[in-house]
Amino acid sequence: MAEGYPLVPEDLPLKFKAAMRRLAASVAVVAARGDNGPIGMAATSVTSLTADPPAVLVCVNRATALHGLLVPTTPLSVNLLSRDQQDVSAAFGGGVPQDERFRIGDWREGPGGVPELAGAQASLNCVIDAMLAYGTHSIVIARVLSATVSDAVDPLIYQDGAYL
Repeated sequence: MAEGYPLVPEDLPLKFKAAMRRLAASVAVVAARGDNGPIGMAATSVTSLTADPPAVLVCVNRATALHGLLVPTTPLSVNLLSRDQQDVSAAFGGGVPQDERFRIGDWREGPGGVPELAGAQASLNCVIDAMLAYGTHSIVIARVLSATVSDAVDPLIYQDGAYL
């Protein structure tokens, strides 16, 4: 550990994970287009960053297939799921192989060929402005270029390993 930081107690990683399971979060699917087709992953670590310019933060594990596509200027979509899209969340959360995930849900081609999910609470068409590596993840700053928003407000919420 870097000088000035206290030693991490041995049980802290497990306690931290247990604490974070109590944090309810909306579920999103982050998607991009790779050389061999679309790639996507479910994420609960998505948050707004600023309205001027419109931007979001997305935390992506560096071990995911999606991460290999992510560099500044990469276009991507952030699709905030509706409560009735649990099957999409489960598929993109690893329940379905990467090459079969886009068969689940009503996907359409958005700007730049990036997949967007019809029926989502909102779909954000973005481009990556910056990335910062931290631990096992990268913090992705994505500038929002356009947004599609549904009329109904009925988000898919995940907490402690289950949908609320």
